[in-house]
Amino acid sequence: MPVERLSIEVTNRCGKACAFCYSHSLPTGNTSWTTDELVAFIEDCARHGVKAVSFGGGEPLEFDGIFNLLHRLRGVLFRSMTTNGLRLTDDVRDALIAAAPDKVHVSIHFPENEPEVSRVIGQVIELDRSGIRSGINLLVARSKLAAARSAAQRIQAAGIDNRRVVYLPMRGSDTPTPSEVASIAGGPFQSMSCLAACANSPRFCSVSWDRKVGWCSYTRARRELSALTYNGLQNALNGLGLEFCGGTHAA
Repeated sequence: MPVERLSIEVTNRCGKACAFCYSHSLPTGNTSWTTDELVAFIEDCARHGVKAVSFGGGEPLEFDGIFNLLHRLRGVLFRSMTTNGLRLTDDVRDALIAAAPDKVHVSIHFPENEPEVSRVIGQVIELDRSGIRSGINLLVARSKLAAARSAAQRIQAAGIDNRRVVYLPMRGSDTPTPSEVASIAGGPFQSMSCLAACANSPRFCSVSWDRKVGWCSYTRARRELSALTYNGLQNALNGLGLEFCGGTHAA
């Protein structure tokens, strides 16, 4: 079955440096990609049926070529991006609007942090007003369910409903159960496909900042791309397993 959705970490540089980051991002992080390499790789994947690419990290706004990348891939396939929002100043937001991504999600990693919740809600509303389809990734940790519930209520009260929110369970440790995540959302909601159990989607794969391929963003079972092509991607995935990240509460 062909891969249809591709997630690419363009860098593992991130000023936030959260201790739980699955890509172990740091302010001094690096990348193995150039913009030209990414464009050529993604265009080849699109020619072979990949319909959407999402850019993350690390923090994609700390990748120097992110706006050029978005510009050059416009009309090639669906382009989305996940950001922590810390670099979304007026100038950066204007550049992002000009690059016209198809969707941008801003992450709330610490729902107990009131300024972060307020900032992200404001940024998502502003992006939406600017014509960019936008939403929120809300991280849910088992030890902070009350804070996550309060943040979810504030998000919904601001007019951002669950169709624009992805409820992400903490992975590795402090992981909520599926029912706990559902209780935070308070109704039908979006989450990771592996919320209930560790499993891969045959239509999705992740490529790390150092060009290693896995069936999801969290797995440690990865294989380096032998070539920056769709065939190179398929060769890396062929026979590749899925190593449990330790993030299912029941386990």
